[in-house]
Amino acid sequence: MTPAINQALSPRKKNHIANHYIHACMTGAKAQGFSEQTLMEAANIPVHWYQNPEHLITEQQLSELIKAVWRVTHDEFMGLAPLICKKGVFALMAESAQQAKTLGGMLKQSARFYSTVYPYIEAALEEESLSDARQSQVFYRLQLEDQGQDPNHLLQEFLLLMWQRFASWLVGQQIPFSATCFSYTAPDHAKEYRAMYPGNLIYGVDYCGFYLNPRYLQLPIVRSEEELKDFLRQSPALILHRPDQDERLKTRVRTLLQQYDFDQLPDLEAISQQLHLAPRTLRRRLTDEGASLRELKENLRRDFAIKMLGSEHLSVNEVSERVGFSETAAFCRAFKRWTGCSPSKWRDSHL
Repeated sequence: MTPAINQALSPRKKNHIANHYIHACMTGAKAQGFSEQTLMEAANIPVHWYQNPEHLITEQQLSELIKAVWRVTHDEFMGLAPLICKKGVFALMAESAQQAKTLGGMLKQSARFYSTVYPYIEAALEEESLSDARQSQVFYRLQLEDQGQDPNHLLQEFLLLMWQRFASWLVGQQIPFSATCFSYTAPDHAKEYRAMYPGNLIYGVDYCGFYLNPRYLQLPIVRSEEELKDFLRQSPALILHRPDQDERLKTRVRTLLQQYDFDQLPDLEAISQQLHLAPRTLRRRLTDEGASLRELKENLRRDFAIKMLGSEHLSVNEVSERVGFSETAAFCRAFKRWTGCSPSKWRDSHL
């Protein structure tokens, strides 16, 4: 992994994680008789913070606390599930899933892996639509079936977070998950979820999991074996790392566009309604940020086409269809306008 990537993913030293997670992380270990003082000292967390909820902790402290719990329980699930999950199981899954060519293949492989090796994890990639959506969606079901030893939902939260962030890391971009679902009512610490999970948060449904547009299943895996080894050495720190929040309007619009099929991208009026802005105001504010709706749509197609061309098993014709062009010639003209060269020349020079 390059130094630039390492720096971008380094855990933040800012105290911004709720004190709640000190208690939640040690629940399983304490039930087995381990001392919270020993665990907190291993994570460099002052012991008196245990009774002081106003003290926030850093990503690094939370990461070290989780590793301390892993060491004493010999359990990747931290004593929060009915059966121990041996240390190294996630690494084996990651190595197996990385062999898939696409994100969709990785999700299917990871579901098969955990469904086989651990009886209390239910995982599957299935087709399903959000009831209020006008775009295609697929649902990845990921649930701890027996949550009796996980009263704070920590393990369930961590499973969802782990899959989403590992998946985004494998394809080299933040995947715009449309929604994350929870099979329980909003917990007292639900405000933490807004910083943890992208998209909408849906509580009290039948299964935990997340939605995404099916086109992202086609994204190629771009990480090497060496990068994966580095990722695993730094886990769980890299999984816990919160991406920087970009509050610009053009970023919000792009995020909305990413949830639609390319042949159903909404117009200015539809986007305005979703953002509760007048169309004229939306256009003006995008202009102030040096953007337009047309440019955002073009850039979305361009970026996705470049990702698809990085996959050797897709032809230029197939890439053209997947980014919403009815004619390959029109796609080639557009791609040359975007990048200065044809799709085939771009592929030859970058693969």
